[in-house]
Amino acid sequence: MTQFLFVTDLDNTLVGDDAALEQLNQHLSQHRQTYDTKIVYSTGRSLTLYQELTSEHTLLEPDILIASVGTEIYLNGSQTPDQSWSDQLAVGWDREVIVATTAHFSDLVPQPETEQCPFKVSFFLTEEAAIPVLSVLKTVLMKRGLSIQLIYSTGKDLDILPRRANKGLAMSFVRQNLGFEPSQTVACGDSGNDIALFSLNEAHGIIVGNAHPELLTWHREHPSETRYLAKSHCAAGILEGLQYFNFLQ
Repeated sequence: MTQFLFVTDLDNTLVGDDAALEQLNQHLSQHRQTYDTKIVYSTGRSLTLYQELTSEHTLLEPDILIASVGTEIYLNGSQTPDQSWSDQLAVGWDREVIVATTAHFSDLVPQPETEQCPFKVSFFLTEEAAIPVLSVLKTVLMKRGLSIQLIYSTGKDLDILPRRANKGLAMSFVRQNLGFEPSQTVACGDSGNDIALFSLNEAHGIIVGNAHPELLTWHREHPSETRYLAKSHCAAGILEGLQYFNFLQ
């Protein structure tokens, strides 16, 4: 039992089973007090929607919040994104060109204004339209000379991000700044935008039992001894995985 860096997605990963969440919160709170374990939330939500979630569920105060699919990092309760991370994302990014280009794709439905961020342009896109739209859209944006990536998850959410930004790269930035080794780090997720948390192989991974098909397919195609597929759902699955890796007893 030693200090570790705990990184988790929120919706349908940490949140989704209030009884299990309460139990996990007790374990993590005690471990943080005893070993100075650090808690990081990594969510697709904006800061605004994250704050809404905290009013609906009992969440521990994180040491760091990674929001908007890895494009914003908030340290120690700050309401202002970390500038050093933002500076890294600005290279090769032009939001105005992306917005103008995507306006020509009728299948892309803009998400609410709260989910549109300086380094994230977000849409709703149906599964039926996703395959033809995503390949063409990426080609068009790359021809504009933009350094971008497309992240499609849950069968409906499309995020256009800087190439240097996603949940995994943000986790790596946080991990290195806090001085944790990969062996001391564990990441938890349930959907396509969480693949980035696992693909760098920089941490132990816990996939909760209620994971979406796109993550389960990726997991089967990219097996790893440092990744655990839980049987239980949401917070119960996280607790199962933490015990499997001996981070908690």
